Parts: sequence; structure tokens; C-alpha cells
Amino acid sequence: MPSYGVSDRLHRGSAVELFIVRHAQSTNNALNDPQKRECDPPLTGLGHQQAERLARYLAVGPSPYTWEADRFQKCGFGITRLYCSPMWRALQTARPLGEALGLTPEVWVELHEQGGVYLDHGADGLIGYPGRTRQEIAAGFPGYHLPAGITDRGWWFQPGFETTAAFHSRVQQVAEQILDWAALDERILLVSHGCFLDALLKKLFNQPLDSGIYYHHLNTAVSWLGFRRGQLDVEYLNRVDHLPPEMRS
Repeated sequence: MPSYGVSDRLHRGSAVELFIVRHAQSTNNALNDPQKRECDPPLTGLGHQQAERLARYLAVGPSPYTWEADRFQKCGFGITRLYCSPMWRALQTARPLGEALGLTPEVWVELHEQGGVYLDHGADGLIGYPGRTRQEIAAGFPGYHLPAGITDRGWWFQPGFETTAAFHSRVQQVAEQILDWAALDERILLVSHGCFLDALLKKLFNQPLDSGIYYHHLNTAVSWLGFRRGQLDVEYLNRVDHLPPEMRS
């Protein structure tokens, strides 16, 4: 796998802001019995509430600290692009965000969780499933921008669990795209999954994916990175200011 340094890819004077969010609580997150897991679970009632609170916070909440003085007094986070994973829980999380921010969610297949769409069938091993079809996603989330990789047969076509090499390559691809955006004047929000976001942060921080470090994200937690003045600034990780303690999961 090719290596690169973040400092080698950033452009002096760049101004892109990256907000990464883990999806809201899914039914699998709330299970006590892992044998009852679904391959592509929906949100729980709590998950829908978490997503709504996050949407209000990002749209009209207090302005975060920013190096741009002209934005310091503005409310909201000024998000300009919204991307989400094709998994149902991420699609559902993105809906209130898009409505509150006035943005069309753009589905980015490579943001899906590590492993792909699968279930553990015990003696038969980990069996892969194709994910929701283009028609199902379009019906459930009209107006979302769907890439060509989501077809009338689904979007995940592996027989079982994603290989480690394939996962690392996919994370690399997303990291490369983010670094290519570094010179844009954009505030980009990604809605993805816990294991994927951990690996993405390691790539952006130039840390080995097997470093023994894990970057946790609670459901709807926000991490904020800024690509500015030729460097990567970490504003914060795993923040859930929008949720009262009893709604954190």
C-alpha cells in the first residue's frame, strides 16, 4: 500500500473544514444478544431523537471556535456538503441533517462500515448480503444523490466479511479524496461508522491502522478537523454537546 504524508498533500492557505459523525443508535447497537443482529439495521427510537438533536445543533447551535474571525459570531457550523454511507442507519441519520442544513445528502459507498453487509451464520461462517437496492434507497430517501455503484441488485457484492487488505485500501481511498479537497473553501460533513471513522482518523494522522489505538465515537458524536495554512488541525474528537447524558449511547 502506498504511503503519504499529510503535510505533503496540504496546500498552504487551504481552508476546508471536515466534520465526521458516527450514525445515530441502530437496533444492532441496542441489542444484548448479538445473534439477533440484522445485516443492515435501522435506527432505534432513541437514534432518531439523537439525529434530530444533532441536526438542530449543527444548523442553529452556537458557533464553534474557528480561526476565521469573520465567521466567529455566526450561528451554526456553516456545513456546505453532506455525505453519508449507503447503510440504512447512516441514510436515516443524514435525513434530518439534510433538512436542517438545506443540503442534499450525497451517498458515498466507500464510507460503509468495516466488513460490509454480512451476518454470522455460525457453522456456515460470515455470509455477505448485497445491501439495499437503488430502488429501495430512492424510495426511502427521495432526493438523495446516488452514485452508479448502487445498482438494482444492491451495492455490496462480497461473499463474506471484507478482507483487511480491502478495508485498508478503501480507507486510503477516502483519505486521499479528503486530502485532495484540502484547498477548497468548504465545510464538509461525513456520516459514517465507528470502525471506519477510527481507521480514517489514523490515516489522516499518519498512524498505522494496527497501532493499538482506537478513536471512539458515540452515536452522533462529532469530530472536527481543519486543513489550514498547510497543516492539519484537530479541533476536537468525539463531542456530543448536542445530547443530554441520558441520550448518549
